[in-house]
Amino acid sequence: MIEDILACIKEYETIIIHRHIRPDPDALGSQGGLQLFIKDNFPEKKVFVVGEEVPSLMFLNRMDIIDDSIYQNALVIVCDTANQDRVSDNRYHLGQKLIKIDHHPVVDQYGDIQWVDTTASSVSEMIASIYLKKPELTLSVEAARLLYAGIIGDTGRFLFPNATPETFHIVSQLVAKPFSRQNLYESLYKSSLALMHLKGYVLQHFDLNDSGLGSIRLTREVLDSFQVNSQEASQLVSAFSDVENLKVWVVFVQEDDQIRARLRSKGPKINTIAEKYHGGGHPLASGATVYSWKEADSLMQDLNKLL
Repeated sequence: MIEDILACIKEYETIIIHRHIRPDPDALGSQGGLQLFIKDNFPEKKVFVVGEEVPSLMFLNRMDIIDDSIYQNALVIVCDTANQDRVSDNRYHLGQKLIKIDHHPVVDQYGDIQWVDTTASSVSEMIASIYLKKPELTLSVEAARLLYAGIIGDTGRFLFPNATPETFHIVSQLVAKPFSRQNLYESLYKSSLALMHLKGYVLQHFDLNDSGLGSIRLTREVLDSFQVNSQEASQLVSAFSDVENLKVWVVFVQEDDQIRARLRSKGPKINTIAEKYHGGGHPLASGATVYSWKEADSLMQDLNKLL
């Protein structure tokens, strides 16, 4: 699969890289890391990254603004996206050839080439593995920084079980590059005072039932009272993850027209339930969307049944 992808990269002069909406460090790390990796080894090629930007993650990399005409005869690569309807910037289908690179369980079969590895901790790990398997290729310091950011983001700083011996082997090669891990950690995990106050609210008000299901509902009124937006609030998905007897938990964050549900698990597989509610993801970390608190109650009932 790597050989096929490299052959396509060599064939096309213009390459456009997409990823999922509401990007996390792995989405941006794999997208930007792949862009720089291609530029490192094929400097004559035009490589663009597109999609909406998240202010808190702009320190990783910035998106390009390109015209529709750029897609003509271009290679398009979509990173870290299992569902086509979650691809950021729906022009991804306008190119001549499409490649999907992902580590989520398959939801949509799309792309002329599909490289899906559910054993990888992250798509950033998959991209970095190309460098290890192809010693004739080079990897810049900035590309290594982005790929490392994606890996630590999806492994929870190597605390999650998806961090395998292969993950650590790959990371050992990335950290040999002279970027500042301290600066990266500080930028990734810093929080505003308002968000810290909201975290205090979450710790005081989350529920935990006898089955081991934890939950918190962050309504528009709560978010407005703390002056925190819904995207910032979603960062609190692990705020109470260390509480005793917790097995599965969900953080509901209300937006203007929908309610985002961030689901996490310490064992039971939750991604199939997330798929039922307009979402999906990994067995132990998924996202979903509901459109009323009544539908949120239904999601909670399904999680209770699972437990």
